[in-house]
Amino acid sequence: MTALVILPTYNELENLRPLVETILAQGSEFHVLVIDDGSPDGTGILADHLQGIHPDRMAVIHREGKFGLATAYLAGFHYGISKGYDFLFEMDADFSHRPEYLPLFLETARKTGADVVLGSRYVDGGGAENWSWHRRLMSRGGSWYAGQMLRLSQRDLTGGFKLFRREALESIDLTAVQSTGYGFQIEMTFRLVRKGMKVVEYPIVFRDRAAGQSKMSPAIFVEALFMVARLALTAPAAVETGAMGEERARP
Repeated sequence: MTALVILPTYNELENLRPLVETILAQGSEFHVLVIDDGSPDGTGILADHLQGIHPDRMAVIHREGKFGLATAYLAGFHYGISKGYDFLFEMDADFSHRPEYLPLFLETARKTGADVVLGSRYVDGGGAENWSWHRRLMSRGGSWYAGQMLRLSQRDLTGGFKLFRREALESIDLTAVQSTGYGFQIEMTFRLVRKGMKVVEYPIVFRDRAAGQSKMSPAIFVEALFMVARLALTAPAAVETGAMGEERARP
């Protein structure tokens, strides 16, 4: 079984080397794909250097411009599918998502048969460290709003730490994904649940980035709110709350 961890980067020079080394230390099944959006701090140059050290377990895609998180993940999905990886991970490049969870997500998928494993801050055992009240409000409020509008039962719809089976991603039209920012996480879960994919939430503790600046902003959050409303109006809701496609795993 092979797993590709997709790391979109923009100015993550301080975090990238320790993060890549920690991911690769989780097991030989884990490979890394860095997608760098022309980072002016030299992140892309460092990524190439690390690829030279780990040529069999690491790849780098360079993009000339800051095209955003959603398009980076979509490029990573296409790459991973074309290479035949069994599992593909979304993961932030700032250590807010702990690499030690990667094997636990894989084990959860194997035990439960999940098509998607969501790293969830809002199930028993999950949480977030050192967040301001407005950051908590945006995250919890965004998940609640999306769940109500789209009739999804998952508690953490805005999180960006996820595992996908390759077959699950192949089941949807990735070219039809509309979101460009924060709402991408919600839209992906919505589309996969509509396809009947089994989604399991695994508790994680989210922590603020180790170094660098957060890319989150109120404008990105507002864009997600409009995206959810558009999805609710243009596509039939997947399921009634609490029905198909959702489980919770315990560590």
